[in-house]
Amino acid sequence: MRVSLKFKKMGSGPNMVILHGLYGSSDNWLTIGKHLSESYTVYLLNLRNHGDSPNADVHTFEAMSEDVAGFFEEQELDKATVLGHSMGGKVAMHFAADYPDKVNCLIVADIAPKDYTELDRSKSNFHMHQTILELLDELDLSQVETRKEIDQYLATKLDAVGLRQFLLKNIKRTKEGKFMWRLNVPVLKKYLPQIISEVNAEWFEDRKPILRYPVTFIRGLKSKYINDEDIPAIEEIYPDARIIDIPDAGHWLHAEQPKLFLQAVLSCVQAG
Repeated sequence: MRVSLKFKKMGSGPNMVILHGLYGSSDNWLTIGKHLSESYTVYLLNLRNHGDSPNADVHTFEAMSEDVAGFFEEQELDKATVLGHSMGGKVAMHFAADYPDKVNCLIVADIAPKDYTELDRSKSNFHMHQTILELLDELDLSQVETRKEIDQYLATKLDAVGLRQFLLKNIKRTKEGKFMWRLNVPVLKKYLPQIISEVNAEWFEDRKPILRYPVTFIRGLKSKYINDEDIPAIEEIYPDARIIDIPDAGHWLHAEQPKLFLQAVLSCVQAG
């Protein structure tokens, strides 16, 4: 069953739909969206179980792709450039493969069409995500009074300050003044194996080669999500794919190198 997604809309011009990653929301893309809105009508979506969008008991890429299809119908969008980061990048790939006539250009930010589950700890963040979701699931927010307490709790297992700050953006207060997550933590925890593994080479086997729309992958050179050995598999699925490297950027390349990221996005759209 489709979920009606909440979103932010800005600007005017050709349509561009942006899909955030795991633990993200439309808020993470406001800065990029504002710049792009100078030339485009930008839609910053909140995917199911994230941000202000409704929760659902299922969190598969098929379900998320159908949510995006429903969004296109609700907003009467004929076509759009679809940009997705991380989990949102896999949603974008899935949606574009299922609804090619809706896609002007596909831009995938720092994720590959592969199964990340079986990789060792040096190449996969699967175990880190397990730790994060277990931490969030075990924390009783009704007993917490300050964000500092939550940060201290997260710090027992997560050393990276930036990651903790990112997760803390998913905290909001209820009408009673208690904290609550803007994430459907139990469902994300349940579906983590699918989030990490699906939209892989096997899924694309009877869909490749894909040549219906221009495709660009943008990767951070400090990230381990798209490695050089992944490129032949990407090109097998998308023979005409462009690969753009962002120096001095990790997985959150749009936040770490926004100017270079914007240049890459605009070069994709203009080339497409």
